[in-house]
Amino acid sequence: MIEINRVEFQKPDLERLASACTVVDMHFHSHYSDGTSSIDKIAQRARQLGIGLAVTDHNEIRGALEIDSHKDLLTIPGIEITTADGPHILVYFYDTGELEKFYHYEIVPHMGFDVMSAVSLTVEQTVAAARRYRCLAFGAHPFCATFTGICNSQISPERQRALLAAVDGVEVINASNLNKWNLKSTVLGFNLGKAMIGGSDGHSLGHMGKAVSYAACRPDRTAFLDSVRNGHNRVIGKEIPLLGKVTSNGRKLRSNISNCPDLLERNLRYGYALLHSKSRMFRENVKRKFSDRFRHQPTHDDFGL
Repeated sequence: MIEINRVEFQKPDLERLASACTVVDMHFHSHYSDGTSSIDKIAQRARQLGIGLAVTDHNEIRGALEIDSHKDLLTIPGIEITTADGPHILVYFYDTGELEKFYHYEIVPHMGFDVMSAVSLTVEQTVAAARRYRCLAFGAHPFCATFTGICNSQISPERQRALLAAVDGVEVINASNLNKWNLKSTVLGFNLGKAMIGGSDGHSLGHMGKAVSYAACRPDRTAFLDSVRNGHNRVIGKEIPLLGKVTSNGRKLRSNISNCPDLLERNLRYGYALLHSKSRMFRENVKRKFSDRFRHQPTHDDFGL
């Protein structure tokens, strides 16, 4: 039977959800990458909200390991990898030992200048490396305003299909994303028929819990990840207000530019490619309309002359 409410675009009632289900914000950043908060403060906020949490710092696992020491919380060991070709991949592990092995053997040898810099692995290589471990790999914000989603104009449709076939699923509601991109990501998730997750992509405490994944399962890591893997979870959330996005993204941009000098250039290249694509489509549409108009212009023969 199809779950018609598997993805809901509304503010989560966390207290009500947590009373009946296991609730997890699957995408949150700490001060170990480009977030603003310490792990102790993040853990305290998660307790206040009554939810579980995945600390998914960019190319970094210290936050994920540190929050695991807060044994009263449900935590999902995770990482967000910035691949060499742009898209971000979220990887979730059943235990911290597997996360540590993956990080030290597969990511550290390919690290860039800083944690915010891209690693030297492509999306395909990143997912292939993750397959050596017990984990789930997701395409983060597949549609978004930059090149960091799988579905961006710099990646061919054929390659996009191959990448989406390789991952376990996609992030469908990212509270830091725009609503139009989340809607497209949700349609993509349903069309893929794969696992779907949601998270705040929070970089400050006020963002936590704005989008969550939840499942009717035991409040432990294995049960929750198995529910996600099997498509038995649901996603609910609402985007952070525009002012909050502007403030948060301003901080992220300053941090990213200082730590990753090529970021601005890559965004400009992506923006140019997107504008060029839109311009080409516009020119083709105009050309087609003029062609159709002249094709149907009446001739002397039409009037019997």
